[in-house]
Amino acid sequence: MQGLIEDALAKQPPGADVPRPVVVAGRTDAGVHAEGQVLHVDVVPFAEGAAGSLPVDEHGIAELGRMRRRWNSYLPADVRVLDARIAPPGFDARFSAVRRHYRYQVSDASWGVDPLRRHDTLAWARPLDVERMNTAAEALLGLNDFAAFCKQRAGGTTIRELQRLRWERTSEHLFRVDVSADAFCHSMVRSLVGALLLVGDGRRDPDWPARLLREGVRDSAVAPAHGLSLVGVDYPPDDELASRAERTRNVRQF
Repeated sequence: MQGLIEDALAKQPPGADVPRPVVVAGRTDAGVHAEGQVLHVDVVPFAEGAAGSLPVDEHGIAELGRMRRRWNSYLPADVRVLDARIAPPGFDARFSAVRRHYRYQVSDASWGVDPLRRHDTLAWARPLDVERMNTAAEALLGLNDFAAFCKQRAGGTTIRELQRLRWERTSEHLFRVDVSADAFCHSMVRSLVGALLLVGDGRRDPDWPARLLREGVRDSAVAPAHGLSLVGVDYPPDDELASRAERTRNVRQF
Protein backbone atom coordinates (compact mmCIF):
# COMPACT_ATOMS: atom_id res chain seq x y z
CA MET A 1 0.00 0.00 0.00
CA GLN A 2 2.72 2.50 0.94
CA GLY A 3 4.46 2.14 -2.41
CA LEU A 4 1.20 2.61 -4.31
CA ILE A 5 0.42 5.81 -2.40
CA GLU A 6 3.91 7.13 -3.02
CA ASP A 7 3.56 6.43 -6.75
CA ALA A 8 0.26 8.35 -6.83
CA LEU A 9 1.85 11.27 -4.96
CA ALA A 10 4.76 11.31 -7.38
CA LYS A 11 2.35 11.52 -10.33
CA GLN A 12 0.26 14.23 -8.68
CA PRO A 13 2.07 15.95 -5.78
CA PRO A 14 -0.05 18.35 -3.72
CA GLY A 15 2.85 20.80 -3.66
CA ALA A 16 6.02 21.54 -5.57
CA ASP A 17 7.62 18.30 -4.34
CA VAL A 18 7.21 15.35 -1.97
CA PRO A 19 10.80 14.91 -0.77
CA ARG A 20 10.42 11.96 1.60
CA PRO A 21 8.49 8.67 1.81
CA VAL A 22 5.09 8.62 3.48
CA VAL A 23 4.92 7.63 7.15
CA VAL A 24 2.15 5.19 8.13
CA ALA A 25 0.54 4.71 11.53
CA GLY A 26 1.06 0.96 11.48
CA ARG A 27 2.94 -1.30 9.10
CA THR A 28 1.00 -4.42 8.19
CA ASP A 29 2.21 -7.78 6.90
CA ALA A 30 1.48 -8.68 3.29
CA GLY A 31 -2.15 -9.78 3.02
CA VAL A 32 -3.38 -7.83 6.08
CA HIS A 33 -6.21 -5.38 5.40
CA ALA A 34 -6.27 -1.77 6.64
CA GLU A 35 -9.58 0.06 6.65
CA GLY A 36 -8.38 2.57 9.25
CA GLN A 37 -4.82 3.33 8.15
CA VAL A 38 -3.43 6.84 8.71
CA LEU A 39 -0.36 8.33 7.04
CA HIS A 40 1.41 11.63 6.72
CA VAL A 41 3.72 13.03 4.06
CA ASP A 42 5.98 16.08 4.05
CA VAL A 43 5.31 18.43 1.13
CA VAL A 44 7.31 21.33 -0.31
CA PRO A 45 4.71 24.11 -0.84
CA PHE A 46 4.17 25.73 -4.20
CA ALA A 47 5.84 29.09 -4.62
CA GLU A 48 3.44 31.90 -5.41
CA GLY A 49 2.06 31.46 -8.92
CA ALA A 50 3.90 28.16 -9.50
CA ALA A 51 0.86 25.87 -9.32
CA GLY A 52 -0.56 26.91 -12.68
CA SER A 53 -4.32 26.41 -12.81
CA LEU A 54 -4.47 24.43 -9.54
CA PRO A 55 -6.24 26.18 -6.64
CA VAL A 56 -3.73 26.63 -3.80
CA ASP A 57 -4.43 27.44 -0.13
CA GLU A 58 -2.58 29.75 2.22
CA HIS A 59 -0.04 26.98 2.96
CA GLY A 60 0.97 26.67 -0.70
CA ILE A 61 -0.82 23.29 -0.99
CA ALA A 62 -3.18 22.38 -3.83
CA GLU A 63 -6.88 21.87 -3.03
CA LEU A 64 -6.85 18.47 -1.33
CA GLY A 65 -10.33 17.34 -2.37
CA ARG A 66 -9.25 17.62 -5.99
CA MET A 67 -5.92 15.91 -5.21
CA ARG A 68 -7.70 13.04 -3.49
CA ARG A 69 -9.81 12.35 -6.58
CA ARG A 70 -6.71 12.35 -8.77
CA TRP A 71 -4.78 10.03 -6.43
CA ASN A 72 -7.67 7.56 -6.38
CA SER A 73 -7.73 7.56 -10.18
CA TYR A 74 -4.14 6.29 -10.14
CA LEU A 75 -4.65 3.70 -7.39
CA PRO A 76 -5.90 0.11 -7.85
CA ALA A 77 -9.47 -0.60 -6.78
CA ASP A 78 -8.47 -2.11 -3.43
CA VAL A 79 -6.62 1.03 -2.23
CA ARG A 80 -8.41 4.34 -1.62
CA VAL A 81 -7.57 7.71 -0.08
CA LEU A 82 -10.68 8.54 1.95
CA ASP A 83 -9.65 11.92 3.33
CA ALA A 84 -6.74 14.37 3.17
CA ARG A 85 -6.03 17.45 5.24
CA ILE A 86 -3.23 19.69 6.48
CA ALA A 87 -1.80 18.05 9.60
CA PRO A 88 -1.56 19.98 12.88
CA PRO A 89 1.93 21.04 14.05
CA GLY A 90 3.88 18.15 15.59
CA PHE A 91 1.75 15.43 14.02
CA ASP A 92 3.47 12.15 13.19
CA ALA A 93 1.23 9.36 11.89
CA ARG A 94 3.34 6.71 13.59
CA PHE A 95 4.83 8.22 16.71
CA SER A 96 1.95 10.50 17.74
CA ALA A 97 -0.52 7.60 17.92
CA VAL A 98 -1.69 6.57 21.37
CA ARG A 99 -3.57 3.42 20.35
CA ARG A 100 -4.16 1.09 17.41
CA HIS A 101 -7.17 -1.18 16.90
CA TYR A 102 -7.19 -4.45 14.97
CA ARG A 103 -9.88 -7.02 14.24
CA TYR A 104 -9.48 -10.67 13.25
CA GLN A 105 -12.33 -12.78 11.85
CA VAL A 106 -12.64 -16.57 11.91
CA SER A 107 -15.24 -19.10 10.75
CA ASP A 108 -15.43 -22.51 12.40
CA ALA A 109 -18.09 -23.86 10.01
CA SER A 110 -17.34 -27.41 8.91
CA TRP A 111 -17.80 -26.32 5.28
CA GLY A 112 -15.34 -23.42 5.54
CA VAL A 113 -16.03 -19.71 4.95
CA ASP A 114 -18.90 -17.92 3.23
CA PRO A 115 -17.48 -17.34 -0.27
CA LEU A 116 -18.18 -13.58 0.03
CA ARG A 117 -15.99 -13.45 3.18
CA ARG A 118 -13.14 -15.63 1.94
CA HIS A 119 -10.73 -12.68 1.56
CA ASP A 120 -11.11 -11.37 5.14
CA THR A 121 -12.05 -14.41 7.23
CA LEU A 122 -10.01 -17.45 8.26
CA ALA A 123 -11.52 -20.92 7.89
CA TRP A 124 -10.88 -22.97 11.06
CA ALA A 125 -11.74 -26.65 10.78
CA ARG A 126 -12.42 -27.23 14.49
CA PRO A 127 -15.28 -25.87 16.66
CA LEU A 128 -14.22 -22.89 18.80
CA ASP A 129 -15.15 -22.06 22.40
CA VAL A 130 -15.42 -18.29 23.03
CA GLU A 131 -15.27 -18.62 26.83
CA ARG A 132 -11.99 -20.55 26.73
CA MET A 133 -10.43 -18.01 24.38
CA ASN A 134 -11.53 -15.04 26.50
CA THR A 135 -10.28 -16.67 29.69
CA ALA A 136 -6.86 -17.09 28.09
CA ALA A 137 -6.97 -13.58 26.62
CA GLU A 138 -7.62 -11.85 29.95
CA ALA A 139 -4.31 -13.09 31.34
CA LEU A 140 -2.42 -11.33 28.53
CA LEU A 141 -3.77 -7.83 29.12
CA GLY A 142 -1.62 -5.01 30.49
CA LEU A 143 1.95 -3.83 30.12
CA ASN A 144 4.12 -6.85 29.32
CA ASP A 145 7.10 -8.00 27.33
CA PHE A 146 5.48 -9.77 24.37
CA ALA A 147 8.69 -11.37 23.08
CA ALA A 148 6.88 -14.72 22.89
CA PHE A 149 4.40 -13.23 20.40
CA CYS A 150 6.66 -11.03 18.26
CA LYS A 151 9.27 -11.35 15.58
CA GLN A 152 12.05 -9.41 17.24
CA ARG A 153 14.04 -6.77 15.40
CA ALA A 154 17.54 -5.62 16.26
CA GLY A 155 17.43 -2.58 18.51
CA GLY A 156 13.67 -2.81 18.99
CA THR A 157 11.58 -3.49 22.06
CA THR A 158 8.78 -6.00 22.54
CA ILE A 159 7.26 -4.23 25.56
CA ARG A 160 3.69 -3.22 24.79
CA GLU A 161 0.51 -2.34 26.68
CA LEU A 162 -2.24 -4.65 25.48
CA GLN A 163 -5.49 -2.86 26.32
CA ARG A 164 -8.16 -5.01 24.70
CA LEU A 165 -8.25 -8.63 23.56
CA ARG A 166 -11.81 -9.85 23.42
CA TRP A 167 -13.58 -12.52 21.35
CA GLU A 168 -17.25 -12.59 20.42
CA ARG A 169 -19.45 -14.80 18.29
CA THR A 170 -21.13 -12.62 15.65
CA SER A 171 -23.19 -15.37 13.99
CA GLU A 172 -23.56 -19.14 14.20
CA HIS A 173 -20.10 -19.89 12.83
CA LEU A 174 -18.44 -16.48 12.66
CA PHE A 175 -16.15 -15.09 15.36
CA ARG A 176 -14.17 -11.91 15.71
CA VAL A 177 -11.55 -10.74 18.16
CA ASP A 178 -10.94 -7.04 18.80
CA VAL A 179 -7.38 -6.17 19.76
CA SER A 180 -6.15 -2.76 20.96
CA ALA A 181 -2.76 -1.65 22.24
CA ASP A 182 -0.61 1.45 22.43
CA ALA A 183 1.56 -0.18 19.77
CA PHE A 184 2.21 -3.62 18.28
CA CYS A 185 5.44 -5.35 17.39
CA HIS A 186 5.90 -7.41 14.23
CA SER A 187 3.34 -10.26 13.88
CA MET A 188 2.08 -9.69 17.45
CA VAL A 189 -1.65 -9.73 16.67
CA ARG A 190 -1.43 -12.76 14.42
CA SER A 191 0.62 -14.63 17.03
CA LEU A 192 -1.86 -13.82 19.80
CA VAL A 193 -4.74 -14.95 17.60
CA GLY A 194 -2.91 -18.15 16.65
CA ALA A 195 -2.32 -19.06 20.29
CA LEU A 196 -5.90 -18.33 21.31
CA LEU A 197 -7.34 -20.39 18.46
CA LEU A 198 -5.42 -23.41 19.74
CA VAL A 199 -7.01 -22.79 23.15
CA GLY A 200 -10.43 -22.32 21.58
CA ASP A 201 -10.39 -25.65 19.78
CA GLY A 202 -9.12 -27.52 22.85
CA ARG A 203 -5.60 -28.35 21.73
CA ARG A 204 -4.09 -26.08 24.41
CA ASP A 205 -5.30 -25.24 27.90
CA PRO A 206 -6.36 -21.65 28.75
CA ASP A 207 -3.20 -21.08 30.85
CA TRP A 208 -0.86 -21.85 27.95
CA PRO A 209 -0.67 -18.36 26.35
CA ALA A 210 0.13 -16.76 29.73
CA ARG A 211 2.91 -19.31 30.27
CA LEU A 212 4.38 -18.41 26.90
CA LEU A 213 4.22 -14.73 27.88
CA ARG A 214 6.06 -15.33 31.17
CA GLU A 215 8.71 -17.57 29.60
CA GLY A 216 9.29 -15.28 26.63
CA VAL A 217 9.61 -18.26 24.31
CA ARG A 218 8.17 -17.92 20.82
CA ASP A 219 6.25 -21.17 20.49
CA SER A 220 2.80 -20.27 19.14
CA ALA A 221 1.17 -20.59 15.76
CA VAL A 222 0.89 -17.43 13.67
CA ALA A 223 -2.59 -16.96 12.20
CA PRO A 224 -2.75 -16.25 8.44
CA ALA A 225 -2.67 -12.62 7.38
CA HIS A 226 -5.92 -12.35 5.43
CA GLY A 227 -8.21 -12.53 8.49
CA LEU A 228 -6.65 -9.42 10.06
CA SER A 229 -7.64 -5.77 9.56
CA LEU A 230 -6.29 -2.54 11.02
CA VAL A 231 -9.56 -0.77 11.85
CA GLY A 232 -8.52 2.41 13.65
CA VAL A 233 -5.80 4.62 15.13
CA ASP A 234 -6.28 7.04 18.04
CA TYR A 235 -4.39 10.31 18.53
CA PRO A 236 -4.21 12.77 21.43
CA PRO A 237 -5.42 16.41 21.25
CA ASP A 238 -3.48 18.58 18.80
CA ASP A 239 -1.47 20.32 21.51
CA GLU A 240 -0.13 16.95 22.75
CA LEU A 241 0.90 15.50 19.35
CA ALA A 242 4.55 16.59 19.45
CA SER A 243 5.16 15.52 23.06
CA ARG A 244 3.51 12.16 22.41
CA ALA A 245 5.78 11.58 19.38
CA GLU A 246 8.85 12.45 21.44
CA ARG A 247 7.93 9.99 24.20
CA THR A 248 7.13 7.21 21.75
CA ARG A 249 10.50 7.48 20.02
CA ASN A 250 12.24 6.49 23.25
CA VAL A 251 12.94 2.76 23.53
CA ARG A 252 10.58 1.43 26.17
CA GLN A 253 11.85 -0.47 29.19
CA PHE A 254 10.26 -1.81 32.36
